[in-house]
Amino acid sequence: MNVVARDPLLLGVHVSIAGSIHKAVGRGEEVGCTAIQVFTRNASRWQAKPLDERDVLAFKAALAESSLGYVAAHDSYLINLASPDHELREKSIRTFVDEIQRCHVLGIQDLVMHPGAHMGQGSDDGIKRVIESFRSVFAEVSDNVRVLIENTAGQGTTLGACFEELAAIMDALSGHDLAVCFDTCHAFAAGYDLRSEQSYTAVMERFDQLIGLENLALFHLNDSKKPLGARVDRHDHVGKGMIGEGGFGLLMTDPRLRGVPKILETPSGDEHCHDLENLALLRRLAEE
Repeated sequence: MNVVARDPLLLGVHVSIAGSIHKAVGRGEEVGCTAIQVFTRNASRWQAKPLDERDVLAFKAALAESSLGYVAAHDSYLINLASPDHELREKSIRTFVDEIQRCHVLGIQDLVMHPGAHMGQGSDDGIKRVIESFRSVFAEVSDNVRVLIENTAGQGTTLGACFEELAAIMDALSGHDLAVCFDTCHAFAAGYDLRSEQSYTAVMERFDQLIGLENLALFHLNDSKKPLGARVDRHDHVGKGMIGEGGFGLLMTDPRLRGVPKILETPSGDEHCHDLENLALLRRLAEE
């Protein structure tokens, strides 16, 4: 039976590309995903081998034959488009251009990225550098891949913990194809309370006012090991952390967000036991 026909939710996990990127498709389907997220290169190294044409063709073929309805890529953790260090920022720009080009070759339409860290120079200067870096990136690549700016927990000097900073970046680059990836753990750690109906509604109304729900393209569904406003990024399994089942239930039953893809970024566990448990819980919450 076609999984998408049975389950219209675009729901899944971040999947390993070990062995070849095309294997990620089967790994996602094994745990019942209708959406997946992948890296297109090693996320912890600057250098990356060019994509092999055979791997690209195998990935596209596997995806075409699959029941997956959505695929996103996540960029390298090393990239910092806000860095005050000129050499590091130029390196980040070149690497991000490569990330976009790899997504285009693979036919992946969405690329998730973190806005970066100002490294002690202040948020305003950091935001300006992110915008300048994006302009350099978009001067080299066309808008054939949508960039999803992910909100952050605000740990250290990272930017993007508040909706205002995300809005500032998007407003300055309004002519380009940008949207937001909303990470629930990051939002909670940054001080956005998702646990009660009243607070959840207030958070989403604020997001809509500043950014627009129409620009919310993807969720990372992670619970938080740390309390509200801790500004520490520590993912927990759905319902096991400080947000709890109630908060995820509000999100999963919000009709405005039904069609937004939702991805887990928590440890999969032995034989994918945690993935299976988390996905089952989210589907149950969506039906309540």
